[in-house]
Amino acid sequence: MKTCFLLIAHAPLASALRACALHVFPECDAEVLALDVPAYSQPAEMRQAARSLMSRSCARQVLLLSDVVGATPCNVAQGLVEGADVRLVTGVNLPMLLRAVNYRDEDLAQLVERALSGGHQGMIELQTAAACRE
Repeated sequence: MKTCFLLIAHAPLASALRACALHVFPECDAEVLALDVPAYSQPAEMRQAARSLMSRSCARQVLLLSDVVGATPCNVAQGLVEGADVRLVTGVNLPMLLRAVNYRDEDLAQLVERALSGGHQGMIELQTAAACRE
């Protein structure tokens, strides 16, 4: 199933995450989209820009990924969740995005679970280098 990933985050995070994802999955240029939300932007204008990006995609399902719950990018994304073919996950990080893109052929419910598990599993405490050598 074809999926579009739309990153909506504070500028320049969405574009930076997209660039990292495309470094690993260069073949996904058309499926991984980014909308950087500048400071003091108008939510209605950003929502229209996001809709425009979504309309250019030929994907049958859309996974929206935003950075901070309750912030403007997330609020913009919430206004785009319509029907069963669009889902939103907040707290995006690179492991989350890479996991989701890696499993891009799965259905949307499974992609949401993959994204969440990738995000959680990508956050661990590591010991310092000195402690590791002991």
